[in-house]
Amino acid sequence: MKVGFVGLGIMGRPMAKNLVRAGYELVVNDFNKEAVADLVSMGAQAASSNKEVASQCEVLITMLPNSPHVRTVALGEDGLVEGFKEGSILIDMSSIDPVESKKIAADLAAKGIDMLDAPVSGGEPKAIDGTISVMVGGKKETFDKYCDILEPMAGSVVYVGEIGSGNVAKLANQIIVAVNIAAVSEALTFAKKAGADPQLVYEAIRGGLAGSTVLDAKAPMMMDGNYKPGFRIELHIKDLTNALNAGHSIASPLPLTGQLMEIMQGLKADGCEKEDHSAIVKYYEKISGTSIVK
Repeated sequence: MKVGFVGLGIMGRPMAKNLVRAGYELVVNDFNKEAVADLVSMGAQAASSNKEVASQCEVLITMLPNSPHVRTVALGEDGLVEGFKEGSILIDMSSIDPVESKKIAADLAAKGIDMLDAPVSGGEPKAIDGTISVMVGGKKETFDKYCDILEPMAGSVVYVGEIGSGNVAKLANQIIVAVNIAAVSEALTFAKKAGADPQLVYEAIRGGLAGSTVLDAKAPMMMDGNYKPGFRIELHIKDLTNALNAGHSIASPLPLTGQLMEIMQGLKADGCEKEDHSAIVKYYEKISGTSIVK
């Protein structure tokens, strides 16, 4: 099967590579021509426009920064909709506002094109390994028909519900991750200020109820002063913005999310927006006058 892929960024590029390795014939497009050339070197075919990608493929995957980018690529001038044939399917794996996912899906449906929203979690390392988690919204029969395409990129592919539900699940994930990282930061900064060794505190609590994937992934980075991005603060700000917008639209208060947004905005003001979200600890170090770096 020939599959189109638009968006070869930090996540999209390794995801597309995993599809090529799985034997799919890929047609790709991105403004980053070096990324396109990388995929072509593996056997993918380059297209000159999104319209051209869609004209060659029944299935097209997008992996883009945010809602406006997905709308432009899908429905804008020289976009996918101009090349799609009736009965084509768009699998949008971007993390965007679920309200906008529903609107884009409705606009495509009016032209006979189906859509799944299938955002991912796991960051660049899992995208490279092909072990990301994928949360999918859309028609169940569409998911059943096309879920096999997602499996070479993922360790987990879960159907969540109607269109938009994938992005609802992703935003829920991002809320939990942000609050969890802040909790780890607050606890380890407290431990250091109280005279304990943060490394030993981490080792003592990781096997109990406080243990988590976030604790094990981020606490060592914090104590090493390593903020090389697996997931950048600026991207988490984007996700929390979408969460707050979606929450406000349905009158669902998100007080902890709002607090984390302000913490991240403070870090952005300090020039840390390109760093990993484990740099949330820098906020606590700043206000406490204490560093947990070894």
